[in-house]
Amino acid sequence: MSLTTEQARTLAGGGGNVVSTSGDKIGGIGQIYLDDSTGNPSWVTAKTGLFGTSESFVPLDSADVRGNDVVVGFDKAKVKDAPRVDPDGSLSPEEENSLYEYYGLGSGTTGYSETGTDANVGAGYVENGADSDYSDTVTSTTGTTGVTGGYEGDRGAVGHDTSGPTTDDAMTRSEERLHVGTRQRETGRARLRKYVVTENVTETVPVSHEEVRLEREPITEANRGNAYDGPAISEEEHEVVLHGEEAVVDKEAVAVERVRLDKETVTEQQTVTDEVRKEKIELEGDVDTNRGRI
Repeated sequence: MSLTTEQARTLAGGGGNVVSTSGDKIGGIGQIYLDDSTGNPSWVTAKTGLFGTSESFVPLDSADVRGNDVVVGFDKAKVKDAPRVDPDGSLSPEEENSLYEYYGLGSGTTGYSETGTDANVGAGYVENGADSDYSDTVTSTTGTTGVTGGYEGDRGAVGHDTSGPTTDDAMTRSEERLHVGTRQRETGRARLRKYVVTENVTETVPVSHEEVRLEREPITEANRGNAYDGPAISEEEHEVVLHGEEAVVDKEAVAVERVRLDKETVTEQQTVTDEVRKEKIELEGDVDTNRGRI
């Protein structure tokens, strides 16, 4: 099947990709080109190369739409090796013939109509053809663009567009604006974990014990009676029990503190730097160009 103009308009702003019939991504959708004579989509550029800095042209003959993607009948290697053509808003007859021959589709269409762009439609979408208020066609057989339908008289436009059908007499200059905000994201996690460790504790405690002390006393009148009480010569034993203290250990679990997790918010300044694009319009021709920069 072939893409319709409405499908091309939707795909141009949908952020989709050019994919092969096997589902392999070839590159992001760059621009979609319409044929000036029929108004039908005829080419799409696929963003290839490092970071998508190059754009390769792919014919939309028998292309299909799958969601936001364009499905073409060529693989990535075929598309990347296509002839280098700058996506500058239009295809010359020579460029289009070269692409048709590379993709094995002959040498272009009979009665060539230049494929070009209309910058009024928006980035990524290239349109030639009818508006709801008027109908005109931009065609070329020698590389020169001819304007039919009287734009200057009907719409009051001064001059005509050289890159597609005349829409009006003004260009829209756009630029990107940087909008900086904040969003929540997880930066880490903290948890409490209780575990048991063993350490040595040394304490000093006084202990006492009894020791034997031998005492001798002479025989006096005071102890003479006890000394001679009993046999004169005999064998005898006397025993004393000794006592001593020893250190003992007893342990108990005692609560010493409570520990919990809490959160606090800390605000700091963070500088964000990014690139923004903006369009510039310059006046060209036999005029003072220093006065024509916007």
